[in-house]
Amino acid sequence: MNQDLPSPPPLEGGVLPIPLDEAQFFAAVCAGVKELLPARRHPSAGELLEELTKRLGWRVRTVLISAIQELREDQKLPQYFRSYLSDTLTDEELSDALRGDLPQERDYQSTLDDLLQRSKMFRNSAAFREAVQFVARFRDYAPYNNFLVKLQKPGCDFYATERDWRRRFGRKIKPDVPPMLILAPMHPVLLVYDLDSTEGRPLPEKFEKFAKVEGSFDSSVLNHTIENAERIGVRVEHKKLSSTQGGFAQRLAFPGFPVVVCVVVNEQLDDASAYSVLCHELAHILLGHLGSSSEEPWPSRINLSHATVEIEAEAVSYIVCERCGLHSESAAYLSSYMTGDEIPKTVSLELITKVAGKLEQWGKRLFKSKKPQAEEPAQSEPKPEPPPPDPKVEPPRKEPETPSSDSRSDEEKAFDDFVELF
Repeated sequence: MNQDLPSPPPLEGGVLPIPLDEAQFFAAVCAGVKELLPARRHPSAGELLEELTKRLGWRVRTVLISAIQELREDQKLPQYFRSYLSDTLTDEELSDALRGDLPQERDYQSTLDDLLQRSKMFRNSAAFREAVQFVARFRDYAPYNNFLVKLQKPGCDFYATERDWRRRFGRKIKPDVPPMLILAPMHPVLLVYDLDSTEGRPLPEKFEKFAKVEGSFDSSVLNHTIENAERIGVRVEHKKLSSTQGGFAQRLAFPGFPVVVCVVVNEQLDDASAYSVLCHELAHILLGHLGSSSEEPWPSRINLSHATVEIEAEAVSYIVCERCGLHSESAAYLSSYMTGDEIPKTVSLELITKVAGKLEQWGKRLFKSKKPQAEEPAQSEPKPEPPPPDPKVEPPRKEPETPSSDSRSDEEKAFDDFVELF
């Protein structure tokens, strides 16, 4: 197929009129895939096949792979969308969808429905209104000042002046707490403090219980998950963060350094709570929210809305935790994102199911490393043996080698260099 495809006929009631010749039908399938762009949707191969089949009929199955392959080479499409077509809608995933090799979603669907109902209940509660009122009292500082605060304290979500903390929130600054500096109109600098630097009036329930989970937990599940993550190239670190930040995931790419994918978890959390946060952040990576390269075994889905990525990641964490006996505050966390009565169409239930199943298995046993193995050097011809040394000639002295004190890998050095920036 060439790129000069005929325009597909218009839809009638959401269904394509038939019959169409081969070129027209191929163009209709390509157009259906392109409609994902303005909708900011990145469904799985199975979800895309189901949607296109409902609209265009069973003939989609005969041309879907060819249509996706052609769109991958369409230079008019944004790079992020072509990456999605290559890294998420792989030929293998498309073939599995066409064969019907899809994950069993029924085991997880009831858990997702429960999460949706609990989130709707929390959104109508006094605790939700209290949290909204608390956040609304913070001043809307300029983006550059928010950037300055993030440089000084990366985990800071809420900050205010000493006066605002006292008057607006009934809290005072703890003794000997260093302030952060921001710029202010008509003043050289302004001193501000984060939430952890204050004490006084109790916080809203949503913030008091942030990232906390309840239930009996086997710490080996956490250790197995960390080890399996590192075996596919994801580095996991425990660092001191703000009490309102459980962790974060980042994909670091600096010129001259290898790409580093890392998850940082708040070191102040207990093992069960740390596991819940770890599952959320690993879900961001495995769902493709941070993008990927050809060497990384996860998809690329980087143009989704903030609400979509948070719903997907927290849904994965909620499913995994509930199935191992942990009860989290996911409903409260998602109450700000799930504003309707149904899960948004931009959310991929199939990918949530796949990633939840993967993380559940990661907690049970260790898997083989997926990192690329270094090739063994080719065997060369044996070198001729040197002549025996002359006993009359004293061999030259060899200075002892000083062992290197830095045994870190390039990935570890890159990550540590990044952390030291803060």
